[in-house]
Amino acid sequence: MNAPQSPVADTVLANAGANDGVPPVSASRVWPSWRVMLGIVLPLLLAAGWELAVRGGFAQGRLMPPPSRIFATLADLVRSGELWTHVVATLWRVMAGFALGAAAGTLMGALSGSSETVRRLVDPTLQSLRAVPSIAWVPLFLLWLGIFEASKVALIAVGVFFPVYLGVASAIEGIDRKLIEVGRVFRLGRVAMVRRVLLPAVLPAWLTALRSGLGLGFMFVVAAEFMGASEGLGYLLTDGQQMGRPDRILAAIITFALLGKLCDTILVLLTRPLVRWQDTARGRL
Repeated sequence: MNAPQSPVADTVLANAGANDGVPPVSASRVWPSWRVMLGIVLPLLLAAGWELAVRGGFAQGRLMPPPSRIFATLADLVRSGELWTHVVATLWRVMAGFALGAAAGTLMGALSGSSETVRRLVDPTLQSLRAVPSIAWVPLFLLWLGIFEASKVALIAVGVFFPVYLGVASAIEGIDRKLIEVGRVFRLGRVAMVRRVLLPAVLPAWLTALRSGLGLGFMFVVAAEFMGASEGLGYLLTDGQQMGRPDRILAAIITFALLGKLCDTILVLLTRPLVRWQDTARGRL
């Protein structure tokens, strides 16, 4: 499936040979192998520093356990299979809520961004609801949908909806008028105008909005799993607090961080072909 490309991009590609004097940037130069590992340096330094502080007697480590104890707890949870049960439950809820919220946000954002009437009709209400804290939806969804999965997925979908809606609507409203004029000069029909001009202009902002929505989905799932859940990473957090086990709480937080980063990376890899036509300055600065 070929990614959409605008007439402006066609012109740039056609005249690419005129840009002499700029050597191509090799993949090895842009992404050296050491940069891939650079992101874990800071967490490792912080973990090693706290471990040394506790072992050296400079800190007690009772309320903030050292990394060795946290990873021992993680290992116990993995061996017992309890961690996988919680991860699968949380991941299913996030993915279901993300799918619903992203679909609804994309549709409403497209309608609001492309129609002045729809925007004046629905945008004030949606912007007001966007300011409602996530925890405020909990009693209402419990009353409407009960304590089972439907209320949890609905709460996550609400969290995902708003950043996707705002990103799509803002991207459509911010399309450069000159791009539309170029499309008309090329006598593009309505479908061709959407495919080759409007869609490429909106795609980068939409993909960024999806990443923001996915991040909020992981934030809302914690509130969702406080609603009578018997499994999930949010339940593991509550269980650790009730048992006075900060190592279980931190183990759940670390698992949340790793799971969220993994899902974000997968989303970026899956959507990267959609914007491969972009010629950005990243790697040349």
